[in-house]
Amino acid sequence: MEKNVMEKPLIGVPMGDPAGVGAEITVKSLLDKKVTDVARVIVVGDKGTMEQAIGVCGVEARIHTVEDPAAAVDESGVINLIDLKNVDMAKLKMGEVQAMCGQAAFDYIKKCVELAMAHKIDAIATTPINKESLRAAKINYIGHTEILGGLSNSRDPLTMFEVDEMRVFFLTRHMSLRDACDAITKERVLEYIRRCTKALKQLGVEGKMAVAGLNPHSGEHGLFGWEEVKEIAPAVEEAQREGYDVVGPIGPALQGRYQAVLSLYHDQGHIATKTYDFERTIAVTLDMPFLRTSVDHGTAFDIAGKGIVSAVSMVEAIRLAAKYAPNFKQG
Repeated sequence: MEKNVMEKPLIGVPMGDPAGVGAEITVKSLLDKKVTDVARVIVVGDKGTMEQAIGVCGVEARIHTVEDPAAAVDESGVINLIDLKNVDMAKLKMGEVQAMCGQAAFDYIKKCVELAMAHKIDAIATTPINKESLRAAKINYIGHTEILGGLSNSRDPLTMFEVDEMRVFFLTRHMSLRDACDAITKERVLEYIRRCTKALKQLGVEGKMAVAGLNPHSGEHGLFGWEEVKEIAPAVEEAQREGYDVVGPIGPALQGRYQAVLSLYHDQGHIATKTYDFERTIAVTLDMPFLRTSVDHGTAFDIAGKGIVSAVSMVEAIRLAAKYAPNFKQG
């Protein structure tokens, strides 16, 4: 995308599941000065749903519909929208699983991926989708990461959480703790050290990386478990011989000594980030041809359509996309 170096990055936002809070957090975040100061935003969604969200949120905003991101304007109180016109407002039931909404949410993501692959937007910041709605629409993906990977032909997108300059990668995620322990092998740890370092370079981030320990006190040299001795430490040592700036296994990592930490299982990384600051923990998907950030909460069907949802996480997701977009390099 040709642009002046001083121009704010253009971030694409798929509206998410129309029956959830996606439209509401989108509306609120796009009227927040913390967003408008650092980013231009183009929403891909449905005009009727967005107008409804403006109403329930009780805010003043004007929707500017465009066919192409190049026509987006950078004006206070104006929401740029590519309207896919794929929601029947007479049939929309807020807070309920609907095939129409699963299909619509998928369509918004697909359009954003097309725009990103064509370099018409600088990054994507996603809103929540619902797995049951996707299933009802017979969409054969379980979630965002799988959709993005499939649509962009990315073999295995990498997930990173960021909160207050703390960056956490995940060696394993959606599997049982028993299976996760079995998956912690020297080969896998070494592969992820290489991949995570590459992903950080995509963002323009350089510095030391740490690999977390698995057992209490990182095993105490075999007293409380052998994974550190047999798998984790040998992988770190091999990576160091290859020239990677990495240490581990380690315990606490929030003191700022490391640019990133490799978490070994789902809850190890989630608990560390979300107990520190739940709303500002942002998911970043890397090792794809484009940058994607996301809120790390769901569709909140219980409060959808009430205008009371917090937009803090969406604000931070757009801000983080804008922060990294200028330096992002395709993997």
